[in-house]
Amino acid sequence: MDDERKYCVGFSVFPGIGPVRFKLLSEYFGSVKAAWEAPAAELRKIKLGEKLTEQFDVFRKTFDLDGYLRKLQDLHVSTLTINDPRYPKLLKEIPDAPFLLYIRGKRTDPPVNLDKTIAVVGTRNITRYGEEVTQKIVAGLVLHGFTIVSGLAYGVDAVAHQTAINSGGKTIAVLGCGIDIIAPPSNARLYHEISEEGHGAIVSEMPLGLRPNKGLFPARNRIISGLSLGVVVTEGANDSGALITARNAGEQGREVFAIPGPITSLYSRGPSRLIKQGAMLVESAEDILEELGFNPTNPSIMLRTNPTRFAEASARRANKQINGETKEEEKILAILNKERLYIDDIVRQSGLTISIVASTISVLEIRGVLKDYGEKMYGLA
Repeated sequence: MDDERKYCVGFSVFPGIGPVRFKLLSEYFGSVKAAWEAPAAELRKIKLGEKLTEQFDVFRKTFDLDGYLRKLQDLHVSTLTINDPRYPKLLKEIPDAPFLLYIRGKRTDPPVNLDKTIAVVGTRNITRYGEEVTQKIVAGLVLHGFTIVSGLAYGVDAVAHQTAINSGGKTIAVLGCGIDIIAPPSNARLYHEISEEGHGAIVSEMPLGLRPNKGLFPARNRIISGLSLGVVVTEGANDSGALITARNAGEQGREVFAIPGPITSLYSRGPSRLIKQGAMLVESAEDILEELGFNPTNPSIMLRTNPTRFAEASARRANKQINGETKEEEKILAILNKERLYIDDIVRQSGLTISIVASTISVLEIRGVLKDYGEKMYGLA
Protein backbone atom coordinates (compact mmCIF):
# COMPACT_ATOMS: atom_id res chain seq x y z
CA MET A 1 0.00 0.00 0.00
CA ASP A 2 1.38 3.42 -0.95
CA ASP A 3 1.91 6.10 1.69
CA GLU A 4 -0.95 8.31 0.51
CA ARG A 5 -3.52 5.55 0.88
CA LYS A 6 -1.98 4.37 4.15
CA TYR A 7 -2.31 7.77 5.79
CA CYS A 8 -5.76 8.34 4.28
CA VAL A 9 -6.78 5.22 6.20
CA GLY A 10 -5.22 6.70 9.34
CA PHE A 11 -7.15 9.95 8.99
CA SER A 12 -10.39 8.01 8.35
CA VAL A 13 -10.15 6.45 11.80
CA PHE A 14 -9.68 9.74 13.64
CA PRO A 15 -13.19 11.13 14.33
CA GLY A 16 -12.29 14.83 14.06
CA ILE A 17 -11.25 14.84 10.40
CA GLY A 18 -13.99 14.86 7.76
CA PRO A 19 -13.86 15.61 4.02
CA VAL A 20 -13.50 19.39 4.47
CA ARG A 21 -10.68 19.30 7.02
CA PHE A 22 -8.97 16.47 5.14
CA LYS A 23 -8.90 18.55 1.95
CA LEU A 24 -7.55 21.55 3.88
CA LEU A 25 -4.75 19.49 5.43
CA SER A 26 -3.68 17.63 2.29
CA GLU A 27 -3.65 20.80 0.16
CA TYR A 28 -1.80 22.88 2.74
CA PHE A 29 0.93 20.32 3.39
CA GLY A 30 1.11 19.03 -0.17
CA SER A 31 0.49 15.38 0.61
CA VAL A 32 -1.48 13.20 3.03
CA LYS A 33 1.73 11.77 4.50
CA ALA A 34 3.11 15.25 5.19
CA ALA A 35 -0.15 16.25 6.87
CA TRP A 36 -0.09 13.15 9.07
CA GLU A 37 3.50 13.88 10.15
CA ALA A 38 3.16 17.67 10.45
CA PRO A 39 4.32 19.23 13.76
CA ALA A 40 1.53 20.24 16.10
CA ALA A 41 2.63 23.87 15.81
CA GLU A 42 2.03 23.77 12.06
CA LEU A 43 -1.39 22.21 12.54
CA ARG A 44 -2.38 25.08 14.83
CA LYS A 45 -1.39 27.59 12.14
CA ILE A 46 -4.13 26.37 9.81
CA LYS A 47 -6.71 26.85 12.56
CA LEU A 48 -7.32 23.17 13.22
CA GLY A 49 -8.11 24.19 16.77
CA GLU A 50 -6.14 23.71 19.96
CA LYS A 51 -8.27 20.89 21.33
CA LEU A 52 -8.52 19.00 18.03
CA THR A 53 -4.78 19.40 17.41
CA GLU A 54 -3.98 17.92 20.82
CA GLN A 55 -6.40 15.02 20.25
CA PHE A 56 -4.96 14.27 16.82
CA ASP A 57 -1.38 14.46 18.11
CA VAL A 58 -2.17 11.87 20.79
CA PHE A 59 -4.09 9.71 18.32
CA ARG A 60 -1.35 9.43 15.69
CA LYS A 61 1.27 8.63 18.33
CA THR A 62 -0.78 5.84 19.91
CA PHE A 63 -2.78 4.40 17.01
CA ASP A 64 -1.42 1.13 15.58
CA LEU A 65 -1.91 2.00 11.91
CA ASP A 66 0.00 -1.03 10.60
CA GLY A 67 -2.05 -3.34 12.81
CA TYR A 68 -5.26 -1.73 11.52
CA LEU A 69 -4.12 -2.26 7.91
CA ARG A 70 -3.46 -5.93 8.67
CA LYS A 71 -6.95 -6.25 10.09
CA LEU A 72 -8.41 -4.80 6.89
CA GLN A 73 -6.47 -7.38 4.92
CA ASP A 74 -7.67 -10.22 7.15
CA LEU A 75 -11.28 -9.08 6.66
CA HIS A 76 -10.82 -8.80 2.86
CA VAL A 77 -11.68 -5.12 3.00
CA SER A 78 -10.19 -2.93 0.29
CA THR A 79 -9.88 0.85 0.36
CA LEU A 80 -10.28 3.51 -2.30
CA THR A 81 -9.02 7.08 -1.98
CA ILE A 82 -10.68 10.04 -3.63
CA ASN A 83 -7.67 10.49 -5.94
CA ASP A 84 -7.75 6.91 -7.17
CA PRO A 85 -8.88 6.71 -10.84
CA ARG A 86 -11.27 3.90 -9.83
CA TYR A 87 -13.12 6.15 -7.38
CA PRO A 88 -16.79 6.49 -8.49
CA LYS A 89 -17.04 9.51 -10.80
CA LEU A 90 -20.55 10.45 -9.69
CA LEU A 91 -19.62 10.40 -6.01
CA LYS A 92 -16.52 12.49 -6.63
CA GLU A 93 -18.76 15.28 -8.00
CA ILE A 94 -20.39 16.05 -4.63
CA PRO A 95 -18.74 18.78 -2.52
CA ASP A 96 -18.28 16.61 0.58
CA ALA A 97 -17.25 13.35 -1.09
CA PRO A 98 -15.62 10.83 1.29
CA PHE A 99 -11.84 10.96 1.04
CA LEU A 100 -11.71 7.21 1.66
CA LEU A 101 -14.12 4.35 0.99
CA TYR A 102 -14.00 0.94 2.62
CA ILE A 103 -15.25 -1.75 0.25
CA ARG A 104 -16.16 -5.43 0.50
CA GLY A 105 -17.11 -7.30 -2.63
CA LYS A 106 -16.11 -10.09 -4.96
CA ARG A 107 -14.65 -9.06 -8.30
CA THR A 108 -16.84 -10.16 -11.17
CA ASP A 109 -16.91 -10.01 -14.94
CA PRO A 110 -18.61 -7.76 -15.85
CA PRO A 111 -17.86 -5.52 -12.85
CA VAL A 112 -20.42 -3.37 -11.06
CA ASN A 113 -21.57 -0.64 -13.46
CA LEU A 114 -20.97 2.66 -11.65
CA ASP A 115 -22.12 4.78 -14.60
CA LYS A 116 -25.74 3.54 -14.49
CA THR A 117 -26.75 3.66 -10.85
CA ILE A 118 -30.11 4.38 -9.24
CA ALA A 119 -30.81 4.65 -5.52
CA VAL A 120 -34.03 3.07 -4.26
CA VAL A 121 -34.93 3.98 -0.68
CA GLY A 122 -37.90 4.18 1.64
CA THR A 123 -39.44 3.25 4.94
CA ARG A 124 -38.26 0.48 7.23
CA ASN A 125 -41.95 -0.30 7.93
CA ILE A 126 -42.70 -1.45 4.41
CA THR A 127 -46.28 -2.38 3.48
CA ARG A 128 -47.39 -5.01 1.01
CA TYR A 129 -48.00 -2.24 -1.54
CA GLY A 130 -44.54 -0.79 -0.91
CA GLU A 131 -42.96 -4.19 -1.37
CA GLU A 132 -44.74 -4.77 -4.68
CA VAL A 133 -43.89 -1.39 -6.21
CA THR A 134 -40.28 -1.57 -5.03
CA GLN A 135 -39.90 -4.98 -6.65
CA LYS A 136 -41.53 -3.79 -9.86
CA ILE A 137 -39.35 -0.68 -10.19
CA VAL A 138 -36.10 -2.44 -9.27
CA ALA A 139 -36.69 -5.42 -11.58
CA GLY A 140 -37.36 -3.04 -14.47
CA LEU A 141 -34.24 -0.99 -13.79
CA VAL A 142 -32.05 -4.08 -13.53
CA LEU A 143 -33.41 -5.38 -16.83
CA HIS A 144 -32.06 -2.21 -18.44
CA GLY A 145 -28.60 -2.62 -16.92
CA PHE A 146 -28.83 -0.39 -13.85
CA THR A 147 -27.00 -0.99 -10.57
CA ILE A 148 -29.27 -0.51 -7.53
CA VAL A 149 -27.95 1.52 -4.59
CA SER A 150 -29.52 1.46 -1.12
CA GLY A 151 -28.72 1.39 2.58
CA LEU A 152 -29.16 -2.26 3.73
CA ALA A 153 -31.81 -1.23 6.27
CA TYR A 154 -35.07 -3.02 7.04
CA GLY A 155 -37.96 -2.60 4.65
CA VAL A 156 -37.56 -0.91 1.27
CA ASP A 157 -33.75 -1.05 1.33
CA ALA A 158 -33.66 -4.82 1.89
CA VAL A 159 -36.35 -5.45 -0.73
CA ALA A 160 -34.46 -3.29 -3.26
CA HIS A 161 -31.18 -5.14 -2.71
CA GLN A 162 -32.80 -8.59 -2.77
CA THR A 163 -34.85 -7.86 -5.88
CA ALA A 164 -31.74 -6.65 -7.70
CA ILE A 165 -30.00 -9.93 -6.84
CA ASN A 166 -33.02 -12.07 -7.74
CA SER A 167 -33.30 -10.20 -11.04
CA GLY A 168 -29.71 -11.03 -11.97
CA GLY A 169 -28.38 -7.52 -11.36
CA LYS A 170 -25.82 -5.82 -9.15
CA THR A 171 -26.41 -3.80 -6.01
CA ILE A 172 -24.40 -1.50 -3.74
CA ALA A 173 -25.17 -1.33 -0.01
CA VAL A 174 -23.94 1.82 1.75
CA LEU A 175 -23.57 1.44 5.50
CA GLY A 176 -23.88 4.03 8.26
CA CYS A 177 -21.40 2.09 10.42
CA GLY A 178 -18.12 0.22 10.11
CA ILE A 179 -18.01 -2.14 7.16
CA ASP A 180 -17.42 -5.06 9.53
CA ILE A 181 -20.71 -4.39 11.35
CA ILE A 182 -23.88 -6.03 10.00
CA ALA A 183 -26.80 -3.83 10.97
CA PRO A 184 -29.52 -4.89 11.30
CA PRO A 185 -28.30 -8.43 12.09
CA SER A 186 -31.39 -9.86 10.34
CA ASN A 187 -29.83 -8.76 7.03
CA ALA A 188 -26.74 -10.91 7.56
CA ARG A 189 -27.62 -13.28 4.71
CA LEU A 190 -28.20 -10.33 2.37
CA TYR A 191 -24.89 -8.76 3.47
CA HIS A 192 -23.01 -11.95 2.61
CA GLU A 193 -24.84 -12.39 -0.69
CA ILE A 194 -23.70 -8.95 -1.77
CA SER A 195 -20.16 -9.03 -0.39
CA GLU A 196 -19.16 -12.64 -1.02
CA GLU A 197 -21.25 -14.03 -3.88
CA GLY A 198 -20.53 -11.50 -6.63
CA HIS A 199 -23.80 -9.58 -6.44
CA GLY A 200 -22.24 -6.17 -5.82
CA ALA A 201 -20.41 -4.36 -3.05
CA ILE A 202 -20.72 -3.18 0.54
CA VAL A 203 -19.44 0.37 1.00
CA SER A 204 -18.74 2.60 4.01
CA GLU A 205 -16.66 5.63 4.90
CA MET A 206 -16.75 4.70 8.59
CA PRO A 207 -13.80 2.99 10.33
CA LEU A 208 -13.92 -0.62 11.47
CA GLY A 209 -15.89 -1.32 14.62
CA LEU A 210 -17.98 1.86 14.57
CA ARG A 211 -21.49 0.92 15.65
CA PRO A 212 -24.51 2.49 13.92
CA ASN A 213 -26.24 5.49 15.49
CA LYS A 214 -28.74 8.05 14.22
CA GLY A 215 -26.08 10.73 13.85
CA LEU A 216 -24.25 8.71 11.19
CA PHE A 217 -27.17 8.11 8.83
CA PRO A 218 -27.31 11.58 7.22
CA ALA A 219 -23.66 11.12 6.20
CA ARG A 220 -24.49 7.66 4.85
CA ASN A 221 -27.48 9.03 2.93
CA ARG A 222 -25.38 11.63 1.08
CA ILE A 223 -23.22 8.77 -0.26
CA ILE A 224 -26.28 6.82 -1.42
CA SER A 225 -27.49 9.80 -3.45
CA GLY A 226 -23.98 10.80 -4.47
CA LEU A 227 -23.34 7.40 -6.04
CA SER A 228 -26.53 7.62 -8.09
CA LEU A 229 -27.95 9.36 -11.15
CA GLY A 230 -31.21 9.68 -9.25
CA VAL A 231 -33.06 8.61 -6.12
CA VAL A 232 -36.39 6.74 -6.11
CA VAL A 233 -38.52 6.92 -2.95
CA THR A 234 -41.10 4.16 -3.08
CA GLU A 235 -42.72 4.51 0.33
CA GLY A 236 -42.12 6.53 3.49
CA ALA A 237 -43.68 8.66 6.19
CA ASN A 238 -43.20 12.43 6.41
CA ASP A 239 -40.26 11.98 8.80
CA SER A 240 -38.66 9.12 6.86
CA GLY A 241 -34.89 9.12 6.50
CA ALA A 242 -35.48 8.49 2.81
CA LEU A 243 -36.54 12.13 2.51
CA ILE A 244 -33.08 13.16 3.70
CA THR A 245 -31.58 11.09 0.90
CA ALA A 246 -33.99 12.73 -1.55
CA ARG A 247 -33.04 16.20 -0.28
CA ASN A 248 -29.36 15.32 -0.68
CA ALA A 249 -30.07 14.23 -4.23
CA GLY A 250 -31.71 17.55 -5.04
CA GLU A 251 -28.82 19.50 -3.52
CA GLN A 252 -26.33 17.37 -5.48
CA GLY A 253 -28.14 18.04 -8.76
CA ARG A 254 -29.51 14.52 -9.05
CA GLU A 255 -33.00 13.53 -10.11
CA VAL A 256 -35.64 12.73 -7.48
CA PHE A 257 -38.42 10.26 -8.27
CA ALA A 258 -41.39 9.34 -6.09
CA ILE A 259 -43.97 6.58 -6.34
CA PRO A 260 -47.56 7.65 -5.56
CA GLY A 261 -49.51 5.54 -3.10
CA PRO A 262 -52.87 5.28 -1.36
CA ILE A 263 -53.79 8.59 0.27
CA THR A 264 -55.04 6.66 3.30
CA SER A 265 -51.57 5.26 4.00
CA LEU A 266 -49.15 6.96 6.39
CA TYR A 267 -46.30 5.69 4.22
CA SER A 268 -47.57 7.43 1.09
CA ARG A 269 -47.12 10.84 2.69
CA GLY A 270 -43.38 11.03 2.09
CA PRO A 271 -43.57 10.41 -1.68
CA SER A 272 -46.63 12.69 -1.93
CA ARG A 273 -44.73 15.48 -0.20
CA LEU A 274 -41.79 15.04 -2.58
CA ILE A 275 -44.10 15.17 -5.60
CA LYS A 276 -45.63 18.42 -4.31
CA GLN A 277 -42.11 19.82 -3.96
CA GLY A 278 -41.22 18.98 -7.56
CA ALA A 279 -40.09 15.34 -7.57
CA MET A 280 -41.13 13.41 -10.66
CA LEU A 281 -44.10 11.11 -10.19
CA VAL A 282 -43.19 7.72 -11.64
CA GLU A 283 -45.16 4.52 -12.03
CA SER A 284 -42.63 2.35 -13.85
CA ALA A 285 -38.95 1.91 -14.56
CA GLU A 286 -39.62 3.25 -18.05
CA ASP A 287 -40.68 6.62 -16.60
CA ILE A 288 -37.30 6.86 -14.84
CA LEU A 289 -35.35 5.81 -17.92
CA GLU A 290 -37.03 8.44 -20.08
CA GLU A 291 -36.38 11.21 -17.57
CA LEU A 292 -32.69 10.23 -17.38
CA GLY A 293 -32.38 10.28 -21.15
CA PHE A 294 -32.42 6.54 -21.80
CA ASN A 295 -34.91 5.34 -24.40
CA PRO A 296 -36.63 2.27 -22.91
CA THR A 297 -38.41 1.51 -26.19
CA ASN A 298 -35.15 1.30 -28.14
CA PRO A 299 -33.82 -2.29 -28.06
CA SER A 300 -30.29 -1.04 -28.70
CA ILE A 301 -30.24 0.47 -25.22
CA MET A 302 -30.76 -2.95 -23.67
CA LEU A 303 -28.36 -4.50 -26.17
CA ARG A 304 -25.57 -2.14 -25.14
CA THR A 305 -26.12 -2.57 -21.41
CA ASN A 306 -26.73 -6.31 -21.26
CA PRO A 307 -26.37 -8.14 -24.59
CA THR A 308 -26.76 -11.61 -23.11
CA ARG A 309 -30.03 -10.80 -21.36
CA PHE A 310 -31.28 -8.98 -24.48
CA ALA A 311 -30.54 -11.97 -26.72
CA GLU A 312 -32.20 -14.41 -24.33
CA ALA A 313 -35.28 -12.21 -23.89
CA SER A 314 -35.61 -11.72 -27.65
CA ALA A 315 -35.36 -15.46 -28.29
CA ARG A 316 -38.04 -16.17 -25.71
CA ARG A 317 -40.39 -13.62 -27.21
CA ALA A 318 -39.84 -15.00 -30.71
CA ASN A 319 -40.10 -18.68 -29.83
CA LYS A 320 -42.48 -18.41 -26.85
CA GLN A 321 -40.08 -20.39 -24.69
CA ILE A 322 -40.95 -20.81 -21.05
CA ASN A 323 -37.58 -21.85 -19.66
CA GLY A 324 -36.44 -19.98 -16.58
CA GLU A 325 -33.01 -18.47 -16.08
CA THR A 326 -32.88 -19.25 -12.34
CA LYS A 327 -34.11 -22.10 -10.17
CA GLU A 328 -36.79 -19.77 -8.74
CA GLU A 329 -38.06 -18.96 -12.23
CA GLU A 330 -38.06 -22.64 -13.19
CA LYS A 331 -40.08 -23.51 -10.08
CA ILE A 332 -42.69 -20.80 -10.66
CA LEU A 333 -42.99 -21.55 -14.38
CA ALA A 334 -43.45 -25.25 -13.67
CA ILE A 335 -46.37 -24.41 -11.36
CA LEU A 336 -47.98 -21.94 -13.76
CA ASN A 337 -47.53 -24.26 -16.75
CA LYS A 338 -50.53 -26.18 -15.41
CA GLU A 339 -52.90 -23.39 -14.38
CA ARG A 340 -53.32 -19.74 -13.49
CA LEU A 341 -52.89 -18.99 -9.79
CA TYR A 342 -53.13 -16.13 -7.36
CA ILE A 343 -49.79 -14.98 -5.93
CA ASP A 344 -50.56 -16.40 -2.47
CA ASP A 345 -51.15 -19.82 -4.02
CA ILE A 346 -47.86 -19.57 -5.90
CA VAL A 347 -46.07 -18.79 -2.64
CA ARG A 348 -47.69 -21.76 -0.92
CA GLN A 349 -47.00 -24.26 -3.73
CA SER A 350 -43.44 -23.09 -4.45
CA GLY A 351 -42.28 -22.87 -0.85
CA LEU A 352 -40.54 -19.57 -1.72
CA THR A 353 -40.91 -16.33 0.24
CA ILE A 354 -43.38 -13.71 -0.92
CA SER A 355 -40.47 -11.34 -1.65
CA ILE A 356 -38.74 -13.82 -3.97
CA VAL A 357 -41.97 -14.84 -5.68
CA ALA A 358 -43.06 -11.24 -6.30
CA SER A 359 -39.66 -10.11 -7.63
CA THR A 360 -39.33 -13.20 -9.84
CA ILE A 361 -42.82 -12.69 -11.25
CA SER A 362 -41.98 -9.03 -11.96
CA VAL A 363 -38.95 -10.07 -14.01
CA LEU A 364 -40.96 -12.71 -15.90
CA GLU A 365 -43.70 -10.15 -16.59
CA ILE A 366 -41.19 -7.67 -17.99
CA ARG A 367 -39.74 -10.37 -20.24
CA GLY A 368 -43.25 -11.19 -21.50
CA VAL A 369 -43.26 -14.72 -20.09
CA LEU A 370 -46.00 -14.22 -17.48
CA LYS A 371 -49.12 -12.08 -17.42
CA ASP A 372 -51.25 -10.67 -14.62
CA TYR A 373 -54.80 -11.69 -15.49
CA GLY A 374 -56.27 -9.45 -12.78
CA GLU A 375 -56.17 -9.18 -8.99
CA LYS A 376 -52.70 -10.81 -8.85
CA MET A 377 -53.73 -13.95 -10.71
CA TYR A 378 -50.79 -14.99 -12.89
CA GLY A 379 -50.41 -17.35 -15.82
CA LEU A 380 -48.26 -17.88 -18.88
CA ALA A 381 -48.51 -15.02 -21.36
